[in-house]
Amino acid sequence: MKLYPIFADLTHRAVLVVGGGAVAERKIAALLGAQAQITVNADALTPQLRRWVNEGRIAYRADAFQDGWLDRIWLVIAATSDRELNRQIAAFAELRRIFVNVVDDAALSSFHVPAVVDRAPLTIAISSGGESPMLARLLRERLETLLDHSLGALATLTARLRKRIRLRHPQMAARRRFYEGLFAGQAATLLRQGRPRAALAAAEDALATASMELSGSVVLVGAGPGDPGLLTLRALRALNEADVILHDRLVSAEVLELARRDAERIEVGKQAGNHHTTQDDIHSLLLEHARAGKRVVRLKGGDPFVFGRGGEELEFLRGHAIPYEVVPGITAAVACAAYAGVPLTHRDYAQSVRFVTAHCRSSLDTLDWVALAQERQTLAVYMGVGELGVLQARLIQHGRAASTPFALIENGSRAEQRVVTGTLAQLAERAAGHAVRSPALLILGEVAALATSLAWFGQHPLGAAVHDIRDAAQLKPSSDRLSTEPGRHAKPQAHADLLVAIHRA
Repeated sequence: MKLYPIFADLTHRAVLVVGGGAVAERKIAALLGAQAQITVNADALTPQLRRWVNEGRIAYRADAFQDGWLDRIWLVIAATSDRELNRQIAAFAELRRIFVNVVDDAALSSFHVPAVVDRAPLTIAISSGGESPMLARLLRERLETLLDHSLGALATLTARLRKRIRLRHPQMAARRRFYEGLFAGQAATLLRQGRPRAALAAAEDALATASMELSGSVVLVGAGPGDPGLLTLRALRALNEADVILHDRLVSAEVLELARRDAERIEVGKQAGNHHTTQDDIHSLLLEHARAGKRVVRLKGGDPFVFGRGGEELEFLRGHAIPYEVVPGITAAVACAAYAGVPLTHRDYAQSVRFVTAHCRSSLDTLDWVALAQERQTLAVYMGVGELGVLQARLIQHGRAASTPFALIENGSRAEQRVVTGTLAQLAERAAGHAVRSPALLILGEVAALATSLAWFGQHPLGAAVHDIRDAAQLKPSSDRLSTEPGRHAKPQAHADLLVAIHRA
């Protein structure tokens, strides 16, 4: 069930609560806080409900429920232990188009009462759609510990200054930046210290001295491979500060959902054979929006500086005197390998990693195939789905064993992740057989055999024929292999690199 969140103004509006027990008491307490005009119907009341009746805070009907009582009601809550009565109340409310909540019965309810974090006038509501109220309560408890009680006073302070802020900053972008500074500035600190007068003075001073000019900037943000949980805190902050977001097609919808709702989103995706937005177009958009005083986020899948052309964009921005910063992301090789259970390095089988891009034939022609074909190293091949046959042929031609394991990871870290495994000799055939599509990352090397035994995320690898890393790679002890015997010092391979990144596109 997907609910539409709404906050209802029930001030002086008639609400009917049927039921007089502890649950009804909790519901009525919240409704009293909303200043609703409440009538409770039950044959017996809790002591607290009886006190509220005697004090005139709520009205009371002791006779049996009658559907005519709903004629002037805005909202009704059925909180009885009689399921049949609750069903009747829900049906009568539905006929009158009145929102009804049946306690502990999501199917009969047309609205749900959320778990609430109260920082009046700030209210935070949490709902599980009636499916898991205990989880909603757990989240409420966690938020209670995170959100300072001074937030309510801060909301009241900003409401007091709201008209003056709008006059001072008629443009939405400038107004938003002022609020952000106010919420993180001295006024907020003084409210946490219990000094509301000093906080008001600080806020008025900030308003009087705030600059009315907007300065634009660009932040290059790495969005990671798709799982929104892999975003850095700085990336999340940048997304919530952005006025404009230029994003690649590989940025997942879940990551974009974390951005500020009113930010302008512009897809500038490029893929092999379909460059509907050229790099020059992207440069022009960055310049246009930054010069308009907007905070621009250039959101890239993976990391901006690993086959993301981030360096080119920074050179352009620097050449036009546009302020910029970079927020790194988890690059696809690291993330996809981790989610497939493949260690990129292993002291027995791989002492170096090479990052390679293979998005077109011209980039393949510039690679050092002799170096790439060496054993006991891992190749992480980006954007290579369209050239797997060429990769396979050239590596074998230059000496890479046809039995070398591979793991081809499609949609790595996402719910729809698939991993196809096999040997280099089977690479193109298996990829075609399983209809692998971009985005997909190829990991080639002895360590790829571990995708079968160490898999932990998503479905089990497809076409898995390799079960033992030693058998798959046909490894034999050699003098330059790292020793794992107790008491001996590890000897590095003569040719091993800690990290080699190859990109000559």
